[in-house]
Amino acid sequence: MAEEHLEVEEPEKSAVGLPGIYWSMKHAMAEMGPARTARTLLKMNHVDGFDCPSCAWPDPDRRKAAEFCENGAKAVAWEATRKRVGREFFTQHSVADLLEHDDHWLEKQGRLTEPMYLPPGGTHYEPIGWDDAFRLVADRLRAMPDPDRAVFYTSGRASNEAAFVYQLLARRLGTNNMPDCSNMCHESSGTALVQTIGVGKGTVTYDDIARESRLILIAGQNPGTNHPRMLTALEEAREHGARIISINPLPEAGLVRFRNPQTVRGLSGVGTKIADRHVPVRLAGDLALFAGLNKVLVERDAVDHDFIERYTDGYADAAAAWAALDWATIEAHSGISRAEIERLADDVVASDRVIVCWAMGLTQHKNAVAAIREITSFLLLRGNIGRPGAGPAPIRGHSNVQGDRTMGIWEKMPDSFLDAIRDEFGFDPPREHGVDTVGAIRAMRDGLVDVFVALGGNFTVATPDTTVTTKAMERVGLSVGIATKLNRSHLHHGREALILPCLGRTERDITDVGEQFVTVEDSMSMVHASRGNLRPGSEQLRSEVQIVCGIADALFGSEEIDWRGMSQDYERIRRHISHVVPGFHAFAERVQRPGGFQLPSPPRDSLEFPTHTGKANFYVNDLVTVEVPEGHLLLQTIRSHDQFNTTVYGYDDRYRGITGGRHVVFVNPGDLRALGIADGDLVDLVSVWDDGERRLRGMRVVSYPTTPGCAAAYFPETNVLVPLDSVADHSNTPTSKSIVVRLEPATAGGGGQVPADASSHAEATISG
Repeated sequence: MAEEHLEVEEPEKSAVGLPGIYWSMKHAMAEMGPARTARTLLKMNHVDGFDCPSCAWPDPDRRKAAEFCENGAKAVAWEATRKRVGREFFTQHSVADLLEHDDHWLEKQGRLTEPMYLPPGGTHYEPIGWDDAFRLVADRLRAMPDPDRAVFYTSGRASNEAAFVYQLLARRLGTNNMPDCSNMCHESSGTALVQTIGVGKGTVTYDDIARESRLILIAGQNPGTNHPRMLTALEEAREHGARIISINPLPEAGLVRFRNPQTVRGLSGVGTKIADRHVPVRLAGDLALFAGLNKVLVERDAVDHDFIERYTDGYADAAAAWAALDWATIEAHSGISRAEIERLADDVVASDRVIVCWAMGLTQHKNAVAAIREITSFLLLRGNIGRPGAGPAPIRGHSNVQGDRTMGIWEKMPDSFLDAIRDEFGFDPPREHGVDTVGAIRAMRDGLVDVFVALGGNFTVATPDTTVTTKAMERVGLSVGIATKLNRSHLHHGREALILPCLGRTERDITDVGEQFVTVEDSMSMVHASRGNLRPGSEQLRSEVQIVCGIADALFGSEEIDWRGMSQDYERIRRHISHVVPGFHAFAERVQRPGGFQLPSPPRDSLEFPTHTGKANFYVNDLVTVEVPEGHLLLQTIRSHDQFNTTVYGYDDRYRGITGGRHVVFVNPGDLRALGIADGDLVDLVSVWDDGERRLRGMRVVSYPTTPGCAAAYFPETNVLVPLDSVADHSNTPTSKSIVVRLEPATAGGGGQVPADASSHAEATISG
């Protein structure tokens, strides 16, 4: 299936405006129709409605009638579609047949309607009753020789209530094998922030960004595509006098100019300039950039000595290390001149309230944890933590990924949390750390997993080293997918497989005791309720809470832990949460407040830092980067504007000028000249690693103003190039933003063909 209609135009210089409205409504109307579109979109992100199922951007106190963005509208339309996938669909399509289609086609078929089972050696999924499905999972878990032969994966979309009972199920079974999507995105952020300030979350609020800050640095983040509602907050920040600087290898339209579709200025096409300037840092160069910035601040004595003395530890060693850095190394690693870094320091010195926002452009490098520690040091130098308008702001990618971690979805939760579980439920949970995402893939590859359960997500597509991961999944005994839509992970399965369809965020959740609601936590630690308003897509759908509790009841019974009661009344779950999870006292009462409540943050609230020193810690970070051999480039994976995470809504990337295809690689024009490659050529991308080479075939070259030496291509297609063992130090996050590749003339079999053994349109192979 060659991408014959792929067209490339000049990238846009602004985001949203009338085109944003047009594409939002076109997609929504096609999937939902007029009445359903109005009924859902006008309730999204409102206090009496449901939380957007896409990104984790917080809601402002002052909400508009249309409190959603283009990608939020697409996410809701994707979930609330009128299309259905039932038993007739699976009768018509074998697994082998479905593997011939791409992920966009699979998910576009519609909502799953009933539980489906694939027996050992089976070719087609077939219907199975809920009770039989629960017994099957329980029987396979009970038959394992060791609880650690089970893996419980979680997507960031699961609610707090579902996440809590899910981790409780795993720990009652006796394992901490709870990999989640945080392992692949912001694990580096949590690791670095715990080391430096004692809390693995950001410290800023919505108003800190929109109203209080005087300088906002946006590093490794593309709000226009990944968090579009953030542009409204940045526009407001500009109105309140903040300067904004973009630090990114790629210039992004949303950070150039924002045409707010809810203002006359935005609809007229004038819009608002967002970033005062763009700093084109080299991939993996943020560590060097912020180290250089810290060096300048110390040399100028532009630091807050009183704050440093009272609240921090390790400053003297860090200052000595910065003084010893040479500018040639800083410039080579960062790709930024000393003059530009000095200019950036001028902005910092002129601003008494500074925020640094970042996303996966910082977290998915080998030196990611060191880079984020360096950013924290940058904030500490001038006291930019614990005051309004200042602090670290890791912007989470999925709507409740931060809440899932708060609820205990982590393979190495602290003993204090496990003690609280013991005291609340009367059993001693396991203390040995479990596997994270990369560890889970290795365990499956090595035949050490009997049961794999995925609460949402598209595991084999989202994870690195796609060919290795799909083969690893096939070594699992039973794979279970709790999902709203069919995806490729249901087709790369264990020896037997279950698909358990669940309610979506948009749907009413009615149990035997009445209508229920769930809660979520956003990027700013606000916890609030989410209530769907649509009739469920099928009478057979069950909520994530009911599915998890149903498995647990079949496995353990409800005498010791009241799984049946929790499955019907979510207030019982919230009562347990209030006893176990710090910050959730009086949970049931506080979540009823309009907008919910904010979880405590000792660094923000009282300048207390629960670290091993009792203070915020400066770190000495070795200035390391990725060495790129001559004739090679450093590749980062990115999203198009027509997708959210692994879900591809369409084949366009409007802001980057791409229509009708995804198999493109963006390369600096100077690099193309040096490599002897022309704009529009077809190439293979070949990644280089210790165990051999990985090849992605048939990619069209697009000349693009990215930083010299750096290239970009779309996720998840490029995951086939990310070696499983190429991970960030300390956090074990895959290094999806710094893949060493070379470009070769396209070989046979490319041109966007859909293979049966990989989750991309292009063929992937490993040789070596």
